[in-house]
Amino acid sequence: MEALRIVDFTSCKLDDAVIVHRIVEGEKELFEILLRRHNQRLFRVIRSYLKDTDEIQDVMQNTYLKAFDKLFQFQGNSSFSTWLIRIGINEALLRLKDMKRGKTIYLHNQDVKEASLNEIRDQQPGPEAVIIRREGKQLLEQAIDKLPEKYRIVYILREVEGLPVSEVCESLGLTESNLKVRLHRAKALLKDSLFQLSVTSDVFAFGNKRCDAVVNFVMTAI
Repeated sequence: MEALRIVDFTSCKLDDAVIVHRIVEGEKELFEILLRRHNQRLFRVIRSYLKDTDEIQDVMQNTYLKAFDKLFQFQGNSSFSTWLIRIGINEALLRLKDMKRGKTIYLHNQDVKEASLNEIRDQQPGPEAVIIRREGKQLLEQAIDKLPEKYRIVYILREVEGLPVSEVCESLGLTESNLKVRLHRAKALLKDSLFQLSVTSDVFAFGNKRCDAVVNFVMTAI
């Protein structure tokens, strides 16, 4: 199998819309930039609906493949992130329906399976700090998991991902007032089990090995 072309996505400053246009014009290798740029956010979005890591990864891959097939439809009226999130949510909801009917189908190969969320490691902290941070992150993740779905996705997009209110509303089809009510309720529910614990950027982090697995799968498939 031909090796994938390496793209220097880390130094790329092009806007998503520009990259999409170039991909549609034939530079499909640039799709890797979008994959790596949005992997973390898409993972957290789908993680709000599904818990099994293999299910999540499978839905992420399906989302990217569907997005690639529909890139020509992206008009730039909303951000690419919002557009991708809507596709991801639809795919996650479809997977939930299939699971309820007992029709879960995996499209990825066994070799895509990698390590779990617990692979996330701090960069050279002391052992005490590692334990405290890991335990705090796990407690927060468990508390978020207990939130009802409609509150969980709002909390993830607004508080963990830090998306603007307008983008969250557009992604979820909510009014600003409804969003604020749900966010307030989500925070209130979290406070029942957590006290003075703030969100950190590594909550529900998407590890490098899983990131590479999704990128390699999608780039090979397209």
